[in-house]
Amino acid sequence: MPVMDPIKKAIAQKHRLYMKICRKCGARNAASAVKCRKCRSKNLRWKKRELVK
Repeated sequence: MPVMDPIKKAIAQKHRLYMKICRKCGARNAASAVKCRKCRSKNLRWKKRELVK
């Protein structure tokens, strides 16, 4: 069931696409994270993303 409300869609995309991934263990972290929540590594990268229209 697709989300039709543009505001709700923008919020959902932000939560699904804007996160950091740990290069050491692969855990998903918050966008504001400095260290990994699982292994405490500081080696984080942004999640790769492509918006599909």
